[in-house]
Amino acid sequence: MTAAVGGLRMYSKASVQNEQEQLIHQYAPLVKRIGYHLLARLPASVQLEDLLQAGMIGLLEASKKFDHSKGASFETYAGIRIRGSMLDEVRKGDWAPRSVHRNSRMVSDAIRTIEARTGRDAKDSDVAAELELSLDDYYGILSDTQGSRLFSFEDLQTTGGDSAFESSGSDAEPYGDLQSERFQGALADAIAGLPERERLVLSLYYDEELNLKEIGEVLGVSESRVCQLHSQAASRLRSRLSDWKLS
Repeated sequence: MTAAVGGLRMYSKASVQNEQEQLIHQYAPLVKRIGYHLLARLPASVQLEDLLQAGMIGLLEASKKFDHSKGASFETYAGIRIRGSMLDEVRKGDWAPRSVHRNSRMVSDAIRTIEARTGRDAKDSDVAAELELSLDDYYGILSDTQGSRLFSFEDLQTTGGDSAFESSGSDAEPYGDLQSERFQGALADAIAGLPERERLVLSLYYDEELNLKEIGEVLGVSESRVCQLHSQAASRLRSRLSDWKLS
């Protein structure tokens, strides 16, 4: 009886390992797809090989921790783990000086102050005036912010430290706090409340997966202007979600 139980356990373990290997083999192309998609948005100093290596680690973790009972597909779950692992790799090599992170937080604070005072969306000129900067200098801050970090919606949950966006860590379960229905609802509301052009930039960037140059062609503006709109949208979302607390 004991031998039979032991044999069953060994068979079960082998079966699980076989399933994990099949998942890794089947979804390895997903790692490449996500890696190339992220690479197009990052400075040349980021190497594709590093992203793919981190992505495969994320895929391996996903194959071990996926729970069919949660209701989501493995591809959805793996995509979150892969992207999170790649973002963590990017954060480890953060090339931005602290001044850039402080400026990003300063912009978010200014937007929050203006919108609380006026009850309307803060315009570029409003934020520049609040910061006592010229419009060109303000746009320079936005461009520096976009060039220094990859913006992801997950990053909006954190508000501490000097960094503009703190790492959420790939160890966090995607079915945990990060996927909280309440937070997702608050984020969706915040995005819906963005000025039309900023909302369109995010939609084209994240939903349609266009790069900044392609978005500029759609909107009829320069790539640098798209960069500014993207960064300002990120700062506005941070300002509007700054008081969010997950229970």
